[in-house]
Parts: sequence; C-alpha cells; structure tokens
Amino acid sequence: MVLTTEEQEKMEHSGYRFAGKHSHAGVKICHWTKKSILNQGECYKQKFYGIKSHRCLQMSPAIPFCHQKCSFCWRDLSITKTQWNSEYDNPKTIIDDCIKAQNNLLCGFFGNDKADEVKLSECGKPNNAAISLAGEPTFYPEINGLIEEFKKKNFTTFLVTNGLLPEKLKSLESEPTQLYLSLDGDSEKTYKSICNPQINDAWSKLMNSLEYLPSFNSRCVIRLTCIKGKNMGNVENYGQLIKIANPDYIEVKGYMCVGYSRKRLSVENMPKHDEVLDFATKIADEIGRRVVDQSEVSMVVLLK
Repeated sequence: MVLTTEEQEKMEHSGYRFAGKHSHAGVKICHWTKKSILNQGECYKQKFYGIKSHRCLQMSPAIPFCHQKCSFCWRDLSITKTQWNSEYDNPKTIIDDCIKAQNNLLCGFFGNDKADEVKLSECGKPNNAAISLAGEPTFYPEINGLIEEFKKKNFTTFLVTNGLLPEKLKSLESEPTQLYLSLDGDSEKTYKSICNPQINDAWSKLMNSLEYLPSFNSRCVIRLTCIKGKNMGNVENYGQLIKIANPDYIEVKGYMCVGYSRKRLSVENMPKHDEVLDFATKIADEIGRRVVDQSEVSMVVLLK
C-alpha cells in the first residue's frame, strides 16, 4: 500500500475515493460538477474550452507522488512522496473504479429536487478526464496507457503537469486532448521559493519541458498561478519563458487561499480579479497575445 490506512481514511473523509488496490489513484467530485448539476454555474473550462462540468471526472493516477511541495497547493503535503517503489494498478482498473466511485458520490443528487434532470441522466457517464486532482500524474508508470484507455472510452483528456518529468512527456505516444504545463515563477529563484522542488535539477527539467512543448500536436496551455507579493513580478521574464513553449493558450490564474495552503500563505497573498487581469494584460502585451476570455469567480484570465 502506498498510503497508510490512516492517511486513506483522512483523505476519504475530505471527499476522496481510491481506485484499484494500491491506494495511488483516485477521484474527487469537483465543486463545479456539483454546481453544474444544480444549474448554479460551471467551471471556467466549460466557458473557455466547451468541457461539460457535469460530465467531468476529476482524477489522478498518482495522488501521493510529486517532486514539488508548492506553497499554494491546497492539498495535504505531508503525504507527498518523491519516489515510486511500489506496485501499481493498471489503467483500465483505475478508470473503471474512478467512474464507479464518482457515480456513488453523486447518487445523492438523484433525490434533490433542484437537480437538472437532463444533467442527472448524463453525469453518470463522464466524457472528460481532468487528470489533475492531486500529485504529478506523469509519475504514474503507465500514464501513456491511461490516456489511451480514456480515448478508447471516448473521453477527452486534460493532463496537468509540473514539467519535472520531461522524459515522460517525450515518451507519450498517445497525446492528451489538452496539455497543461505549470509555470509559477519568472526565474529559478522565484520558482524555488514558491514550488519548493524536492530535486536539485528541477528548474533545468522544467526548462526542458518548456522547450519540448512546441512538438506536441495537442492543444497546449501554460498556466501561471499568481500569488500576490510572491510571483507577480517580472513580466519580461515570463514573456521569454512563454515564448520558448509557444503554447496555444496561457491561463493566468489567481491563488485561492483555501485548504492546506492556508498553513503556508495568507489571504493577503490572494490577488483580486482586477489585479490578475492587469497582470495578464501586461503579459499579453509582452508576448503579442490578447485577452480572449475571463472568469471572475475563478480569478482566471485566458490569453490566446
């Protein structure tokens, strides 16, 4: 077992459900999936990219594994592991179990008079996988097989990576529908202070991933998490790094002071949407892009 029984129970109490038998993969119902079923709003990914929030499966094949302990992460970093030395479940088992677990978690909505009947009939058959719930998904030894298995089930896939395993990105034979690469510092010094990498060559690996991004045929997105007073600084540096990757889109997103991140940062580090928009506009001007959409409730601005 990757996680202890106590660690699993603690995570299950907060809404996680594990898939397979090795406790490294799992699912958790997204806030926006619940909101969508009740017609109370949708995730910005629906607004930006057309993903249906009520049919999205928020999961990860590598919940405890990551090379970073980011200050802004809302997850419990005490379970983070930087080496995978244990057995693991196969992609089909993980996906089937995640879908089953999500359906079990959503069953209460069928007794809710406020739930949308059409969405209820569809939510049991998710068709998009947000491979980003916790940990670094590319840590999973069969990440390529996982994406391929999702495709067999007619899913679109949104894969989020911190870029510290560039060799995994280079070995992907089955590309995700959309690849996110996180860029949370304009320099190595800023990056290290915010993302707290647990390996010595993290910055060079991230640069390697940035350089490899243009080779992807899938839609690529650079995501910046903006922390007030920490990394909303050198626009020119960000511009140079983004130009290396030449992504299809850039998401400039404000830090949310929620979860375990409150032990490391404060509400003063959470920018207002206007501040995020101003920062995003400056980046857009720097790299010759433009603001094409935004979601104030999620504090995110989209550049194209």
